[in-house]
Amino acid sequence: MKSFIDYSASSDFPLENLPYGIFSTKDEPDKKIGVAIGDQILNLNAIANYFDGPLLESKQDVFRRDCLNDFMSLGRPAWLEARSKLQELLSASNHTLQDPEIRSKIFVAQKDAIMHLPAKIGDYTDFYSSLNHATNVGIMFRGKENPLMPNWKYLPVGYHGRASSIVVSGTPIRRPCGQTLPVEGATPVFGPCRLMDFELEVAFFVGGPSTNLGDTVSASKAYDHIFGMVLMNDWSARDIQKWEYVPLGPFGSKNLGTTISPWIVTMEALDAFKVPNMTQDPEPFPYLQHNESCNFDIKLEVDLKPSSGVITTICRSNFKHMYWTPQQQLAHHTVTGCNINPGDLMGSGTISGNTSDSYGSMLELCWKGTHTIALKDGTTRKFLQDGDEIIIHGYCAGDGYKVGFGTCTGKLLPANN
Repeated sequence: MKSFIDYSASSDFPLENLPYGIFSTKDEPDKKIGVAIGDQILNLNAIANYFDGPLLESKQDVFRRDCLNDFMSLGRPAWLEARSKLQELLSASNHTLQDPEIRSKIFVAQKDAIMHLPAKIGDYTDFYSSLNHATNVGIMFRGKENPLMPNWKYLPVGYHGRASSIVVSGTPIRRPCGQTLPVEGATPVFGPCRLMDFELEVAFFVGGPSTNLGDTVSASKAYDHIFGMVLMNDWSARDIQKWEYVPLGPFGSKNLGTTISPWIVTMEALDAFKVPNMTQDPEPFPYLQHNESCNFDIKLEVDLKPSSGVITTICRSNFKHMYWTPQQQLAHHTVTGCNINPGDLMGSGTISGNTSDSYGSMLELCWKGTHTIALKDGTTRKFLQDGDEIIIHGYCAGDGYKVGFGTCTGKLLPANN
């Protein structure tokens, strides 16, 4: 595919991608819906009247909003129509938008844009769906004989997170304070987290019409409720987590901040990179079964940038290592009758591969602090230090092109005294 916007084969945002996001500029602070193409952003507010197909002609105002929720609610047929129109308008053979005067009014350089959360996130759930990650954590805390809890291979384990503390890439995260138990059997203490961690994740945004309380969505029908995916870092305070999680699970150790990348890569852009779902044993219950693939070859990397500025890649993993699929996660989320709405966010859980350099957290990379990671600036890490920046990259490799997510970044600031 060829666009009149120039970009290299290494660009995250070719014509095959066209992810959606929300942007503003210093001169125009109002938030607008945009689509990334090369190093540019196409302002959909400015071209809303071009969406003249049978499904979107009467819905053009969804492109004039300050968030993507209304567009997400239209469903897959409308998403497909919008994607087709955008690829048509941006193709080299179509001259509709190529006049220099028009281009100057509808495109913004990404370097000049301020990115925002792409949707108003009403609810956020994080899962625990990587077999390698769950096994590693189980070995650390329960031993090799029985690393997985009895329920793990029967259902996608998850917890409800805090939507209000989800932030867009580039937002700094402050080291939290809380209760910890430094010495087993002693009295807990209060103070700054000492074991600060990242978690490499990919999350999906819910789309389609809202469901009613009491309704369920089976895994076989869940795909039409998945709008697209973003990179995610679920920042984690491990020492706070260890003390607080019994008996109800993560709370303050996770609500301190969750970072997502600003561009939502649609499922249609990812379709060419589907790979077989992982073999599941035992066979899932019927509501969790689906025949089609909902697993993807998304290459993932995590860089650590300390205060010295010297970057070290500390993890290389892949989304294809997930045991439970997004369709199964959504089905299990609704099986009790929980309603879902456009803009809800659901995280994959930490994505770890089967080699030590593919583990998606410091907890695993340093094996609960028993060894260190060597950084290129000569320092070492067991957990994150103040001033460290975590940079997550993700992309699918096509034939001469990439479908990328951009980056998901956040810098750790010192705790408030």
